[in-house]
Amino acid sequence: MNTQPSALANSAGPVSGDSAAAKSRVLQIDRSCRLPLMFLIACSLVWLVAGGFLSLISSIKLHAPGFLSQSSWLTYGRVYPAAMNALWYGFAFQGAMAVALWLMCRLGRAELMGGKGILLGAFFWNVAVKLGVLGILAGASTGHSMLEMPGYVSPLLFVSYCLMGVWALVTFHFRQERQLYVSQWYLVGALFCFPWIFTAAQLLLVFHPVRGTLQAVVSGWYGHALITLWAVPIGLAVLFYFIPKLFGRQLHSRHLAAFGFWTLAAFGGWGGMHAGAPVPRWISSVSIAGGMMMILPLIAVALNWHLTARGAKGPENNQVFRFVQFGAIAFFAASLLDIGGSFRVIGEVTDLTVFTTGVKALYLYGFFGMTIAGAIYYLAPKITGCDWPSDQLAKLHYLGSVVGILVLVLGLVAGGILQGVRINNPEIPFVEAIRSTIPFLGLSTLGGLLLLAANLAFLVNVIRLLALCCCTNCFASNRSPAGSGPAAAGANL
Repeated sequence: MNTQPSALANSAGPVSGDSAAAKSRVLQIDRSCRLPLMFLIACSLVWLVAGGFLSLISSIKLHAPGFLSQSSWLTYGRVYPAAMNALWYGFAFQGAMAVALWLMCRLGRAELMGGKGILLGAFFWNVAVKLGVLGILAGASTGHSMLEMPGYVSPLLFVSYCLMGVWALVTFHFRQERQLYVSQWYLVGALFCFPWIFTAAQLLLVFHPVRGTLQAVVSGWYGHALITLWAVPIGLAVLFYFIPKLFGRQLHSRHLAAFGFWTLAAFGGWGGMHAGAPVPRWISSVSIAGGMMMILPLIAVALNWHLTARGAKGPENNQVFRFVQFGAIAFFAASLLDIGGSFRVIGEVTDLTVFTTGVKALYLYGFFGMTIAGAIYYLAPKITGCDWPSDQLAKLHYLGSVVGILVLVLGLVAGGILQGVRINNPEIPFVEAIRSTIPFLGLSTLGGLLLLAANLAFLVNVIRLLALCCCTNCFASNRSPAGSGPAAAGANL
């Protein structure tokens, strides 16, 4: 990896220039991405709404156990894992893949290769996720966190990923811009990490299960690594692209970015075991040490972004900037909560409570979801050539998401701390300790409802965008991307 700084290397991406040839090249790159990326985005948002609906049901059941209790398919033990799998594999993966493919093309100045193969992979990925979620609801769960989908689904998921991931790497290989940018480091790392952690966990937990407490170790490692070695790198790749671009600055330090990248790669996979896990003490101690060391990449990333944006003013009334800014703040907040929970004295209170659920929700909705949404608001008008149909829906999506995330996370984190303190107090009966968290769980349900409404507005806006493009034959035209009107707030950068 070339870490020599340069004016070009420190920027967010290649400078296209103002020539007609450069603009034409950019249009060709965007056109090559249209069909596979818009399919991935549309499917991703459908799963976001579906997963949010299932998550809302599971949240209600925490303080109203009799809700929909007549159906065995809708018990909490089935609905919650079905919701998480729909959100992570249905929404997060496909949204991340769409944005990653676009960044690969833009930063490498290369047209997307294997569009039909990516479409085929995306189709079978959705089939697999649907079978997996239905299998969980039917009671065929494996019982391992984040891997609850039945074993017969995982080979189809792996093959589908290969169909998409291979073409992403082929596009990367045939790039015209040979200089690597910071975003590309994270994207390539995430593309390789996912099949590694996924296949390792499937082999050790589903197909050739390890014995005893090792299952808890592998399960905890996978859930943690899925966030730190896949979701976080994808989100950071987006932020490292947009923050310099939105502020009109070059990235402050490529060397500092390299330090953050390698420390994340070195320590990101060591967490996942909480202080009270039923494993040898040295394993939980190593996990705690690895979690504490995550402060290094966090400081490096925060310092780099701060020095990049220092003294600059972000674009006003820009939808992309709002989402990216909130995503960056949520990343710091979620990381600090996660690192704080790694300390043994804190973990003894917060582990096995809804505190950990709140931290994961902040990673998923606050950091990853808002960052990917900001990227979609930017790239969708460019690859379709159409303005967003409704600026009001975009504003509703942002406001509803911000309020929903804050209410949801506050309810779970505060409720989890209270729950942990009371459970660890021998003078308080267990039932009373659980009942004391009901108001906080109700607050988290309200947050989930607001998030569902906001994400539904986002889905409606995307559907209207696709309908508009089909009606105006945008997918077949050579017109330049729209750049006027209030609904183009995310395209005028």
